[in-house]
Amino acid sequence: MPELAIETSGLTKIYGKQRAVDGIDLAIPSGGVHGFLGPNGAGKTTTIRMLATLIRPDAGSARVLGHDIVRASDEVRSCVALTGQFASVDEDLSGRENLRLLAKLYGFRGKAATARADELLGAFGLEAAADRQVKKYSGGMRRRIDIAASLVVTPELLFLDEPTTGLDPRSRIEVWDIVRALVAHGTTVMLTTQYLDEADQLAGRISVIDSGRIIAEGASSELKASVGSGSLHVRVMHRADLASVREILVRELQIEVETTSDPHGLVAPLEDRSRVTAALTAIEGSGLELAQFSLGQPTLDEVFLALTGHAADGSDSDQAPEEVAA
Repeated sequence: MPELAIETSGLTKIYGKQRAVDGIDLAIPSGGVHGFLGPNGAGKTTTIRMLATLIRPDAGSARVLGHDIVRASDEVRSCVALTGQFASVDEDLSGRENLRLLAKLYGFRGKAATARADELLGAFGLEAAADRQVKKYSGGMRRRIDIAASLVVTPELLFLDEPTTGLDPRSRIEVWDIVRALVAHGTTVMLTTQYLDEADQLAGRISVIDSGRIIAEGASSELKASVGSGSLHVRVMHRADLASVREILVRELQIEVETTSDPHGLVAPLEDRSRVTAALTAIEGSGLELAQFSLGQPTLDEVFLALTGHAADGSDSDQAPEEVAA
């Protein structure tokens, strides 16, 4: 496997007046998981579709496993696999039928196709549901059969495009375990996600994309260190006290203090932790009650907010209308 699994320079895709991907540069080493983090509409899926040779770039260049994605697209397709956001298997067929069909398309014959299908069903914990129609699978089982379908022939590079979107916590953890197992067996994984905890759990390095551009890159710890030495999280006992506690924190810490998705919560990014004790003492002296407080490293959510000015979520797809319809 080449030293770099993915290398891009100025990679660009334009739909009308929208620059869905706006000149991104990537250098992703072989081995491990590389996280591609950003909200819906940031350009993650469009980037993946270009790298997987499903759509052509409008500008720039890219090499995947040493092959140019435009001039050597067949070579790229022969050594990569893609699991997209939506089910790619036939829901009217059973899990075994889907995998056996794909094995035959990849050149397995007769008993060998059945054996490969059964091997994958066992590896993904789907033996009990092997002969059930996929449309009767749970959300977590559908994602597992999707990933299994991508691995009929083990790829050197696997693109996982938001593999846990819409899954319950238990199913998400199951998919995470599958990703770790794939990496342990030598597959490089490029993982797109809008879930910050997912990138934190799986990715050795992370590229943060927003509005079609790479805005930061590094290990999770490096990204967190880039926005400050730590953060103070405070949760008030009574919601009515939130504004008063925030006012004290701003005065004592002399920094901006933000509200969170928790209606009782506040967070303050810290460069200097020496003022924290005085701030908490001032809150106690005012008679205001705190339910809890903690001091620690910034979360990836705080990193994303600091980098982009908004949280890492969204509702708009970065795909063009005709791609969504396809």
